[in-house]
Order: sequence, then structure tokens, then C-alpha cells
Amino acid sequence: MRLKDKVAIVVGAGQQPGETIGNGRATAVRFAQEGAKVLLVDKNRDWVTDTSRMIEENGGICKILTADITEESNCKNIAQECYKHFGKIDILHNNVGRSEGDTETQEMDASIWDQLMEMNVKGMFMTCKHVLPVMRDQKEGVIINISSIASICSHNSITYKTGKGAVNTMTHHLAMENAAYGVRANVILPGLMDTPMAIERRAREQKIDRDAVRRGRDARVPLLRRMGTAWDVANAAVFLASDEANYITGIIMPVDGGLSSNIG
Repeated sequence: MRLKDKVAIVVGAGQQPGETIGNGRATAVRFAQEGAKVLLVDKNRDWVTDTSRMIEENGGICKILTADITEESNCKNIAQECYKHFGKIDILHNNVGRSEGDTETQEMDASIWDQLMEMNVKGMFMTCKHVLPVMRDQKEGVIINISSIASICSHNSITYKTGKGAVNTMTHHLAMENAAYGVRANVILPGLMDTPMAIERRAREQKIDRDAVRRGRDARVPLLRRMGTAWDVANAAVFLASDEANYITGIIMPVDGGLSSNIG
């Protein structure tokens, strides 16, 4: 097992209802399959309870914690509860993100901008802030932040792209700031993924069926003209969290079927 005896925090381990599995849930399940004990963090207890059930039905070990990462006291409690229950923190996987309400610059509401930035950037900063003392004391640890290829490619709205670009920069800083303590930090950039967050919202907003959304997204991907799945993101996270990647820090890893390289 690639994560045997590791302890992982997955922030955003639940998911909204949908036909497929989301990135956070898939990552939590894969971490547990590889031997990690997992603290499942989500704002919605019902959503994360389903993740817990999937893990425990397959013999995995996990604990649920509800938290709102826009509140620093909650972020501090995530680190404290993980250390109290499991005795260490090896991996922090930040998967929470939001794009609802985002739009073009001239139409963007400043209050919505603040809400998106608070969750997509400030929340990640605060979870990292509060696990780092433990990881530094241990002289090892891994931080994986989920960004998006929207951060490096053209995108039709301003706030999500800007926020995910900030996540990339912040993670690079964390990698360099903490390298001397044995703490690694890397970013995963999912591309077009067949997840509930991606498909359900677009079907609802565009008033078209899910299959039409999928066909349009599939056609944009160079590799086999199909979207990726949450398992593709989760498998990348397993690699970065494992000792196989113990000399890798500060990287930006697209998981996108070549979409971000398709400039022709």
C-alpha cells in the first residue's frame, strides 16, 4: 500500500448529488484504499457521510469533521482534531472550491468576488497555516492543493481564474518556505472533468440535459475526445502524497488530457 500508516486530511471530502463521483470523495476513497487513515472534512455532513460509508464498507479507517473553512477557528480545529484523533498529520489535501456567481469583469459583483476569494484562496491558506506547525515538527508532510487549468488557460469569468492562479502562487511559496523542514507542497490542475460540480451546475444554468453538457466538454479534450474523471485527479493525488514523489515539490501538475497544451 502506497500510503500505509499515513494520516490524511481531505478538505471537501463530500460532494453534491450527481451521477458521477467528485474529486474530493474519489481522493478520500483512494487514500483509504492505499492504507491512509483519513479525516473527512466538509461543510455538509450528509454529503461527507456517504464518503465515510464508502470507505468503511471497504475496510478503510476514517473520521468525519464538519467545518467551514472560511472561518479560521474551524481551520485551526481541523488540524487539532486530526492530531488529537490520529496523532500526526502526514497529508493535507485541499479540494474545496466554488465558482457560482462568477462572470465577466464588467458584470462582476464585488461582494461575490469577496465570497469566492474567501473560499477558494483564503480558506486554503488557513488550512495550510494550521497544519504546518505539526508538519514542521515532524520534519515531513505533504500539502496538495487543487487548482484548475482555468488558472493557466483562457477562461470566461474573472474571479475563479484569478483565485486559482493565486492558489498556484501560494503553493509554490509554501513549497519553498517549508522545504528545509521536509514539507512538500504541490498543485493539481484538473481539466474538464465529469464530476457533479461540473455537470450538474452547467446543465441547470444552461437548461440543457447532462449528456449535451458532456458531449460539448468531451469534444474539447485532445486525448481521446473525452473528459477525465475524478479518479484521474485522485490517482495523481495518491502519487504526490506517496513516498514515490518524495523529491517533488513546488510543481504545477495538469491532469487534463492535454487540454492546456492544445494551442494549435
